[in-house]
Amino acid sequence: MRVLLISANTERTDIVPLPLGLNCVAVAARNAGHEVHMLDLMGGGDNCSIVRDAIQSFRPGVIGISARNIDDQNMAEPRFLLEPVRDTITVCRAVSSATIVVGGAGYSIFPEAALRYLNADYGICGDGEVAFTALLQALERGAALSGIAGLCIPGSNVQMGCAVRPCLETLPLPDPSLWTVPAGIGAELWLPFQTRRGCPLGCSYCSTPVIEGSTIRKRPIAAVVQGIAEHVAAGFNRFYFVDSTFNLPPTYAKELSTALGSANLGIRWRCILYPGFVDEEMVRKMAEAGCTEVSLGFESGCPAILRNFNKKFNLDQVRAVSAMLKDYGIRRTGFLLLGGPGETRDSVRESLAFADSLELDLLKLTVGIRIYPGTALEKEALREGVIAAGDDLLFPRFYLAEGLGDWIEPMIRDWMMERPYCTA
Repeated sequence: MRVLLISANTERTDIVPLPLGLNCVAVAARNAGHEVHMLDLMGGGDNCSIVRDAIQSFRPGVIGISARNIDDQNMAEPRFLLEPVRDTITVCRAVSSATIVVGGAGYSIFPEAALRYLNADYGICGDGEVAFTALLQALERGAALSGIAGLCIPGSNVQMGCAVRPCLETLPLPDPSLWTVPAGIGAELWLPFQTRRGCPLGCSYCSTPVIEGSTIRKRPIAAVVQGIAEHVAAGFNRFYFVDSTFNLPPTYAKELSTALGSANLGIRWRCILYPGFVDEEMVRKMAEAGCTEVSLGFESGCPAILRNFNKKFNLDQVRAVSAMLKDYGIRRTGFLLLGGPGETRDSVRESLAFADSLELDLLKLTVGIRIYPGTALEKEALREGVIAAGDDLLFPRFYLAEGLGDWIEPMIRDWMMERPYCTA
């Protein structure tokens, strides 16, 4: 079967994100015997014409569309990002009778609601490598669809809750030949690579367990190094490990760093560190393996707010990790998430003072927290009447603690003006 896979994301908020998940799904579909073409709309231009031309030349039987982001998580001026995805589906329907399937990280948080909005034929909730190839096989054979975990059919709930979450050693790595790098961004490109899926930490606002599960699944380290080496051979040398917590489990992070360093691939890389579960040995191994930049999501400088977020670290650990990273020459980007349950003007000031004390290379501040279904924050927002029962949350809703509304935005703007290393 001919399968056209479209990455509909055009957002470049922090980095230029290549469609990692879609690449892996493309390899899985190709390995199952299908003829696959992947189209990334990040390059800009007239996307309607690009999609129309691709369909008319390739003539797919199935079109898969990845929805990475639902909105931009900006409480002050939120932008809903599914509308251009729906426009892409409209173009597909105008020129083709192919079956249209949607999936992706953003879609998987709101599978039933997003499917209604997008008006696609089917959706895949969660890992796509197994579920999407099972759907292709069923469609090709005219078989029943009822046994496909993670399949969402219009008017019904997701079958079996979500897609099967297999061991990552059974799933393919991305193929470097499938990437399309937008013109003019070579110096900005950090190629996404994932070594683990799932997170057991249970932060009160986070959607990762909904998308990937709460059990950490790891790729074999030898396979990761081989996958990186294949990308280096294809001309890529900067990588972004997009695992939600690079340092969990700590033994895996250390072994992976050792293996990358021993391979002498000449790469630079960045990752996301959870401020707990880090020691100097890990940081040293990371630096020796080519790590040059870390996202350090401590989110608050107030112990009470950290407890409300269900964080499993303390401020002394944040200070220690930040200092170690600085000592080893690893650039540090910190994150503050302001306005959550229990936040007050005093706790905001406490967080800002703490962030100042770390002397970070970059600090990103977010005011107001996007509410996602299935999180503890959703339950708290319902209890407080911030959201109504039955709200599917597809259109962005935000939590901001009472008493901060008229004060926090101008205060943060003034605070940031004196600190050029800060951004919102």
